[in-house]
Amino acid sequence: MKLNYLACCFATGCVFFCSQFAPSAFAQDVAIKSLAKALSLHASFDSGADADFARGDRSIWQAPNIEKRDAAAKGLPTGDEVKLEPTSGRFGGAVRFNKSKGPIVFFKADKNFNEPTPNWAGTVSFWLKTDMTNELAEGFCDPIQITSKQWDDASFFVEFEKRATGTPFRLGVYADKSVWNPTNRKFEDIPSAERPLLAVAKPPFNGSKWTHVAFTFERFNTGKQDGLATLYLDGEKQGELANRTQTFNWDPSRSAIMLGLSYIGLMDDLGLFDRALTQAEIGQVFGLKNGLSDLK
Repeated sequence: MKLNYLACCFATGCVFFCSQFAPSAFAQDVAIKSLAKALSLHASFDSGADADFARGDRSIWQAPNIEKRDAAAKGLPTGDEVKLEPTSGRFGGAVRFNKSKGPIVFFKADKNFNEPTPNWAGTVSFWLKTDMTNELAEGFCDPIQITSKQWDDASFFVEFEKRATGTPFRLGVYADKSVWNPTNRKFEDIPSAERPLLAVAKPPFNGSKWTHVAFTFERFNTGKQDGLATLYLDGEKQGELANRTQTFNWDPSRSAIMLGLSYIGLMDDLGLFDRALTQAEIGQVFGLKNGLSDLK
């Protein structure tokens, strides 16, 4: 009995000691497991262009253009438009987009990016490296665009717009077009405040450093004006698109995670999550020593 009592005291003391002097390691382990559980696709580009992990199709696909995704084939284009660079990444390899015109590459979104449901939420995370002045072409480019329709109809994207006065970086979160633009106005006739865009006037991208990009969304498909989307750069919150009716309807068989649309530069460590990460979790993803591979 005495030995059992001493063993109990010893065990209790160890628990107390560990909880008092090593809480950060325990909390970090719990957080890593929570992030890993939410991950639905990860493409490190370290050993190939296909995703390292995916709940759906792991393959990367190519197509002549956005409208011809039905004619897609597996793999990167055979030309030099998009290339895998084994040692150029933020972590190991990366994919480089060399031309503003040419074939598109994409992952199929079905199961890899959770399908729109009531009270829908999620997160997209990746790294970019580009020289906005000397690499990007004039006009618009989308390093990532996710939709089953068009850029202005049930779509997520981030974009650069290179122009003479500067190069803003934007998050676009477009609900069904019939919801956000029911009268089908021309885009140029829509006041800026009504456009579902969040702009960063002076983004931190340059050709000598990597920049982490993440955006989250939550309370979509509630039927209320409570949808929220948030943009982060290098772990820091840049702003929100709030108080909007965010109704998304997709055809899962056509939904795609399109990469490098007219973009010139590098992309690395793409990750999709099935819930909206908190700001602290975004900071944790930004700080991972080996990128999302640390979640394995």
